[in-house]
Amino acid sequence: MTTSNSIGMRSTALIALFLLVSGSLWAQRDTTKPRQITVTSTFKPVLKEAAKINFNASPAATDTTKPRLQYSLPNQNLSFAFQPGTLRPLALPVDTGNKWKNESFVKLGYGNLRNPFLHGALSVGDGQTAGLTAQVKHISAEGKRKYQEFSNTSADVNAYFKNQKGLEWNARVGALQEKYNKYGFKPGTLVFPEDSLNVRFQTWRGRLSFRNMNRGEFGLSYAPEVKIDVFSDQLNNSESNTYLNLPLQKSIGKTFAVDLALTANLSRYKPEKKNDVANNFLMISPSLIYKSPNIKIQAGIRPSWDNSEFKAFPNVMGEFSTSDQ
Repeated sequence: MTTSNSIGMRSTALIALFLLVSGSLWAQRDTTKPRQITVTSTFKPVLKEAAKINFNASPAATDTTKPRLQYSLPNQNLSFAFQPGTLRPLALPVDTGNKWKNESFVKLGYGNLRNPFLHGALSVGDGQTAGLTAQVKHISAEGKRKYQEFSNTSADVNAYFKNQKGLEWNARVGALQEKYNKYGFKPGTLVFPEDSLNVRFQTWRGRLSFRNMNRGEFGLSYAPEVKIDVFSDQLNNSESNTYLNLPLQKSIGKTFAVDLALTANLSRYKPEKKNDVANNFLMISPSLIYKSPNIKIQAGIRPSWDNSEFKAFPNVMGEFSTSDQ
């Protein structure tokens, strides 16, 4: 008993000693700092859910009725109330654009600056075997300035004739006279010879040709032509040009033909008191022609002489067309 009591007393003394030391240590702490309270919490602010309007569509009512569909099937055997019309091609009308008419007219006029005008034409013939047309035209004017004058006069006659042998002749003769004056030089007191101020041009022209209307028993077709133009002025300067064409074609059956043509162009210029200048051209054109309803082919060669200088050219031509042109 004595031992256990002594142990309890010792324990009590130790506890009292510990409390005393702890109190002295707490009393020795720094009390100059202010007191603080730290609060630790896990609270998070949360907004309250807003009230929403919910639209819930109501399902459509179920239709249990069956529709009654009406069908109309036409008759498969078609019968039209109309009949297609027949195609009847019309004959091509004859072109009357070049129909011969014996018509004549005269036009007269006069303008300021002493400007007379004349234009007249005459036509005679039956339009079948013979015909002739003649035309004359003149216009001139004279200005207010000295030597300001000009005039232009022309005349042409055309004629054709068909004989009983199947030949058609065509002829033309014409002339042109042009007159001008040089003016406007300064000073106006200058004096010039009359031949230095006057300009005069004369042109004479003519054409003659004939052709056979029918090929005849030999199957020949020809149409020779000659044309001449002569130009000159008041100073004895002149220029002449002669054109000659001699075409000849021979048919071989209904498909082939042989073509031969001779063409010449002769020009000569003659200046006053100077030597003449000649420019001559000659050409021969032999070729073979193939003809069918839709195809025409011509092949050949053209030897030529240009002022005695020989040159050869090819002569090839092809035409292709459909049945409806």
